[in-house]
Amino acid sequence: MSGRLSVALGQYDTGWHAPEASLAAAETLITRAAAGGARLVVLPEMATTGFTMDKTQATPLAGPVVSRLGELAARSGVWLVAGVAVREEDGADATAPCTVNTAIAFEPTGRVAAVHRKQRLFAYGGEHQHYRAGTTPTRLTIDGVRIALFICYELRFPELFGAVARDVDAMILIANWPAARRAHWDALLRARAIENQSYFVGVNRTGTAGGLTYDGGSAAFSPWGEELAPDTAPGVPLVTLEANKVAEVRERYPFLRDRAV
Repeated sequence: MSGRLSVALGQYDTGWHAPEASLAAAETLITRAAAGGARLVVLPEMATTGFTMDKTQATPLAGPVVSRLGELAARSGVWLVAGVAVREEDGADATAPCTVNTAIAFEPTGRVAAVHRKQRLFAYGGEHQHYRAGTTPTRLTIDGVRIALFICYELRFPELFGAVARDVDAMILIANWPAARRAHWDALLRARAIENQSYFVGVNRTGTAGGLTYDGGSAAFSPWGEELAPDTAPGVPLVTLEANKVAEVRERYPFLRDRAV
């Protein structure tokens, strides 16, 4: 339990409705990041399909796409977070599948460690008509660093982050955030780090898909809101998160103690 974690900002062009091509690109990225010393590799939202409203693109949690991602994590011996549109059975009616927008965390063995279901759906793009919202936050601990997972549009809702701030050292958000709203992305990533006195890591995609252009902008911020300068030597940007630095900032400036929630 070192309390120190090297994270790869796995920004890439995930393509559009092309899982095999995206998985091949992800494999190259994960292999390179692992060789560069990454302990955790983070891929974008809906990494295997692009941000799609076509529910036929969704895959079972126990299906081959998710299994392949687990295999990629195991092959490189790293933790992996990847966005996947998942089809699962409705708890009330086992014959009625539903779709959820998820961030799946895989252990270095390939086992699924956690599944975050997006809590705020992007109604502007019709997501609420095709996907079901999650109802709870998702947390896990990797090498002594306590992490909460989030997805794209959730970035606009500070109450989601405030609800878990005291219990985590880092917040990781995966996204398909269009270039047209890039200024909001840049501002909100930093704001979430500052207001929660937490590391904040945002990983976006690049490329063109579904009629939209994505220009990345993946970044990480310290608990004081300073942008971390990534190590780009491995070919995949790497940043280091340290739990003790979170504790130091919160002890020196105990702002979270005054929060009502």
